[in-house]
Amino acid sequence: MPRRRAHIAMVGVPVVSHVLPSLALIRELVARGHRVTYANDPFVADRIESAGAELVPCTSTLPVADNDWPADPIAAASLFLDDAIQALPQLRAAYDADPADLYLYDIGAYAARALAEAQGRPLVQLSPTFVGWDGYQEEVAAHLRKLPGADAYRDRFARWLADCGATTTDVDTFSGPPARALALIPRAMQPHADRVDTDTVTFVGPCFDTRADTGGWTRPAAADRVLLISLGSTYTRRPAFYRQCIAAFGDLPGWHVVLQIGKYTDIEELGTIPSNVEVHPWVPQRAILEQADAFVTHAGMGGCGEGLLAGVPMIAVPQGAEQFMNADRLVELGVARRVDTADATAETLRAALHDLVTDPERIGRSQQLQAAARTEGGTPRAADILESMLATADGPAL
Repeated sequence: MPRRRAHIAMVGVPVVSHVLPSLALIRELVARGHRVTYANDPFVADRIESAGAELVPCTSTLPVADNDWPADPIAAASLFLDDAIQALPQLRAAYDADPADLYLYDIGAYAARALAEAQGRPLVQLSPTFVGWDGYQEEVAAHLRKLPGADAYRDRFARWLADCGATTTDVDTFSGPPARALALIPRAMQPHADRVDTDTVTFVGPCFDTRADTGGWTRPAAADRVLLISLGSTYTRRPAFYRQCIAAFGDLPGWHVVLQIGKYTDIEELGTIPSNVEVHPWVPQRAILEQADAFVTHAGMGGCGEGLLAGVPMIAVPQGAEQFMNADRLVELGVARRVDTADATAETLRAALHDLVTDPERIGRSQQLQAAARTEGGTPRAADILESMLATADGPAL
């Protein structure tokens, strides 16, 4: 259908694992001629601007600089609510005089929904993880509401909704399933996928830049097999775990190991590095996975999706949040072994790798899941859906 140039605004939070999944879609929308603004903290300005979007500075109070996140789920939820409360006036200052034709928002950016509702503008959630399903409130949310501090949190959320200009003032409705969402994950990773409302949620799979060169890393000519080890962007201060990985896979015949340690671990803490191991603060993960033979991952949803798309077996070492559910799902799919951090000795890790790469049935399952993930459409399909909404007065159901 004919395209019209539109102002599309993305509102996010400065958590790298929440920014990366939608960057290719942002880049695609810019390439199609749309004006794309992106409201987020300057902490992630370089990533946003590299996608061609116009940064709208929106200072965040989330603890991304020191990576100091609470383990308590209510405390963590309170941080996001605090951030939304202080972000909304900043968003209004930027967008009340320059409203977007369509707002996109991350699951942690509550203020975006309040802004769009106050302006009467269409809104689509871009979810970097699994979405709610029919029964989620009773099976998951109800348990969270019984935790210490939950009542006070909900009361404060309700008071904010009553005053912020949003038309949705019920806490469960506002923070529950959105009216429209694109799930940027493989459908295979969605719990109870058969109970997800596909009239409002579309699984488009991981979104990558279809024009970008996936290079940036060259597989050593002498490497028979390549293993990537990465705990993502948040849970990277794990020197003891990295030492176990080096003990497990260092000098393993035929294997070349790429170890990402993040910016919070000093390489000096790892001891002697074997010649078959390369260590970096950050690596081009997708480029390496396209050439890898196995993947040790924290089972963040981004890593799970990239692993499935690459068709590689995974050792899932969950660190927090939904990663434990993700790890179990990978095991259910038959493409991974779960090894909890407390059990991640050199012997356990080496045995898990051996089991995975010698399992002939796992190869077939990986190939099936890889094919399924690639047919979900990714970046082009997601962009097409958003443009179809812009092309009609009310926007079709996703």
